[in-house]
Amino acid sequence: MALTTEEREQFLAEPHVAAIAVDAGEGRAPLTVPIWYQYAPGGDVWIMTGLDSRKNRLIDAAGRFSLMVDRLDPTIRYVSVEGPVVETTPATLEQLRELASRYLPADKVEGYVAFAWKDHGEQVVLRMRPERWVSSDLGSL
Repeated sequence: MALTTEEREQFLAEPHVAAIAVDAGEGRAPLTVPIWYQYAPGGDVWIMTGLDSRKNRLIDAAGRFSLMVDRLDPTIRYVSVEGPVVETTPATLEQLRELASRYLPADKVEGYVAFAWKDHGEQVVLRMRPERWVSSDLGSL
């Protein structure tokens, strides 16, 4: 059963690890990898990735990407969202902390942030405006 707008937006706002997909060019399947993301209902989705990463280069070339999140319990549910990149900016330490806080236990955030800020190289934030949604709750089987 398809989710309502409110249900799909609320589900996407939960801290699921997403699978991001982006066109990888002629003769290649889409690049699909796990990624942390941030979203608030009614807003844009944002991700953080390395400035020089393959993912960033492919997204820049395609101008858009998709995210898919799912769960198996208490019901089988997924949301997929796709849209254009509307902004790319240098990542800030505050954004890294916000993203890490969404996924990590509180006592692990500062250690991860210090490590990632020092060792992951220059990062960018890409904002995607959701245009197309596919969602469903298949219930419990």
